[in-house]
Amino acid sequence: MDRKKCILVGVPVQDGAGRPGCEMGPSAYRTAGLPAALAELGFAVEDRGDLPRPSEARARHSNMALKQLGRVRAWTQQAEAAAFDAAGDGFPIFLGGDHSLSAGTIAGLSRRAAREEKPLFVLWLDAHPDYHTLETTTSGNLHGVPMGYVTGLPGFEPHFPPLAHPVPPGRVCMIGLRSVDAAERAALTEAGVDVNDMRALDERGLATILSAFLQRVAAEDGLLHVSLDVDFLDPGIAPAVGTTVPGGATFREAHLAMELLHDSGLVRSLDLVELNPFLDERGRTALLMVDLAASLMGRRIFDRPTRSF
Repeated sequence: MDRKKCILVGVPVQDGAGRPGCEMGPSAYRTAGLPAALAELGFAVEDRGDLPRPSEARARHSNMALKQLGRVRAWTQQAEAAAFDAAGDGFPIFLGGDHSLSAGTIAGLSRRAAREEKPLFVLWLDAHPDYHTLETTTSGNLHGVPMGYVTGLPGFEPHFPPLAHPVPPGRVCMIGLRSVDAAERAALTEAGVDVNDMRALDERGLATILSAFLQRVAAEDGLLHVSLDVDFLDPGIAPAVGTTVPGGATFREAHLAMELLHDSGLVRSLDLVELNPFLDERGRTALLMVDLAASLMGRRIFDRPTRSF
């Protein structure tokens, strides 16, 4: 694995979301300058293009609210294979696409980590835990189930691909939560996921919470995957998301998180998800997400370009 090679993989899935637009996300990240930003930081950049949209696949389930189950399953299979391959060649960055893509990316990364005999940890930066199962979701939007799937909650087989290497819930840290359903709250508590809502950030501070998690990853010599959802951020600075929840992370909190992650040297892969360019304002959200990715990859605060909107 070449740590100085970034591999971009577009996953233009919008079938897991409640409104269209996320399929344009990968193109928006490229247009906002992600490949150039990575190259400026000294990385070799390989863009493997976008995964193809799978054909319609019929699937039946007792929960009649579920939407696009067959197609999301197919996306998950594709993303799992792409993540496993890319993680063996360099530092993969998955360009979403709605958050259902993480069911595939994390599954593939977990299989790669098992191949390397390393534990995989997941940092979930999101307003939502996405910890539903196929039975508990009431919206039926499958961007709400990926963390339930990858941590091995029951009820996904045979509707989702078999999961060979679930991520133990104790190796998951969620930061920025502020919209959690009752079923998710109960499941998170029972599983023992490290859950940090915005009150925790207000009271303890992001640096304290994140540093404690990074110390655990380092102590186990683990590999760290970061899944960054646009709605982790406050909608005042990142409006291009279909699931806006007020009170999210500020510009400085988000950049601090990325800077601490870079300093740790532990991150091996990244999801950028839920960008809906149709809802953006002159590309400001895409540009911010690219800036955050650049911070994670090593851009220093005094090297950040000035932009006007």
